[in-house]
Amino acid sequence: MLIGYMRVSSSDERQSVALQRDALLAAGVDERHLHQDRASGARDDRPGLKACLGELREGDVLVVWKIDRLGRSLSLDLSRFGAAPLIT
Repeated sequence: MLIGYMRVSSSDERQSVALQRDALLAAGVDERHLHQDRASGARDDRPGLKACLGELREGDVLVVWKIDRLGRSLSLDLSRFGAAPLIT
């Protein structure tokens, strides 16, 4: 299953939720599996990210518009969840 995550900070309107949503839907993510936050990537308390990661199961794919939407440090973020990036 494809699961999508979107994040914008209040000062980051160039990377709007609408822009990210359109890209994730075009990539094949079902609207029911989209999660979002309006918060800094440095914050750990992001309910949308927690819900997104809680939905992931073995074999699922996490889809983001840009890798920096996950957070400031991809390797740190993924290692907390025992995951690794697959970049194609």
